[in-house]
Amino acid sequence: MTNRVFTFDLGRIMDEAFKFAESFGDAFEHDARDAVEKMRTAAEHLGKGPFGNPDYYPAYMYPPATIYLTREKKLVVELALAGFEEQDISIQFRGDHLLFSAKAPKTVENDEGMQYFKRRLKLKDIEEQRYYVPAEKFDQAGTQARFHNGLLRLVVPPRAQPETGEEIRISIHASTDGGST
Repeated sequence: MTNRVFTFDLGRIMDEAFKFAESFGDAFEHDARDAVEKMRTAAEHLGKGPFGNPDYYPAYMYPPATIYLTREKKLVVELALAGFEEQDISIQFRGDHLLFSAKAPKTVENDEGMQYFKRRLKLKDIEEQRYYVPAEKFDQAGTQARFHNGLLRLVVPPRAQPETGEEIRISIHASTDGGST
């Protein structure tokens, strides 16, 4: 074994690393600033204001909803309806579908000259949104609806399943012909 000693100038290595990181950050900031400016320019040419189109969010369901089953097999539909009035909401069943509609309140807006930075509360009419609720699985007539603080909560109880008490056993037979029936 040799007695070699390696010496590192840790300070110089760190200085070089920081210089590299600083130059990378400057280049990234310049490119990001340039990209944002190009997006603003394109949006202005399309007549949508300097920050793009604040009125259109195609990736979001309107109105926002949460749908789930409880442990008791109740179907729960929660709809966020901030700004809507109870008397403007319509809920009905047609066959296996829950139909939901709502009329947006009339607001006085003067869009001329306004530039929104973010606009997610644009209220609009909702016409017959459909939610599949099979009548053989759920007691549609027993549905309870509650509208409180802008949240509509529908609870559809499960249909009572008669207990037959009969057990059905399926027998499995070994196949010698490669799986064909």
